[in-house]
Amino acid sequence: MTSKFLRSILAIAVLSMTSAWAQASSPAAPAGAAASSADPAPTTPIATGTGSKLGTINIEQAVMGSNEGQRDFEALRKKLEPKQNELKAQNDELEALQKQYQTQNDKLNEDAKANLQKQIDSKKKLFDRAVQDAQEDFQNQQKEIFQRILQKMAPVIVKHAQQGGFALVMDTSNPWPQSPLLWYGEQGDITKAVVDIYNAQSGIPAPATTGTTVPRPAAPKPAAPKPTTPPSK
Repeated sequence: MTSKFLRSILAIAVLSMTSAWAQASSPAAPAGAAASSADPAPTTPIATGTGSKLGTINIEQAVMGSNEGQRDFEALRKKLEPKQNELKAQNDELEALQKQYQTQNDKLNEDAKANLQKQIDSKKKLFDRAVQDAQEDFQNQQKEIFQRILQKMAPVIVKHAQQGGFALVMDTSNPWPQSPLLWYGEQGDITKAVVDIYNAQSGIPAPATTGTTVPRPAAPKPAAPKPTTPPSK
């Protein structure tokens, strides 16, 4: 994430952050110009470009590839390692029981087979639940990190686009047809420029052991073993 989970919040998050920033940066109303209750409600300013260039940015790559993103997602990965190891141990135990059932099936009496199958079903139920809880916890923490960084990065994106003479900047995190952007060239991509500016403003150094990009954190979900069904008589 992941990736679909992250992408599901991109459009809403970017629009809300950039609109809020544009509203905050718009000129204040003159003193004494308060409207009466009969006046129409003021219109919320919309962030629009005055230039003529068209640009693109990969929001997901920008957030996760920033120094802050690399640092925080790596910290999350390490934080979840104990739980991932715990799930792997449960998975190994479950696979061992299934293998035992398959290899000893013809040597066990009905009671022994029923008892072993009951153990397998019980442990698989606990394992599936543990995996689901771990996945939800991972997604919630990942979402918190992503939104926190995006909230600070959104003004950087808007300012860079305005200063660069862009009339429109589109997010390329989602490939077509998930997004309306069918094709784009690299000439108008501002992802690296935004990341460089954000890194300089944040003052967070680049991780010593990684490059400029970071792989997406892997969800703590080992492959679940297939359930075993006793052979029918």
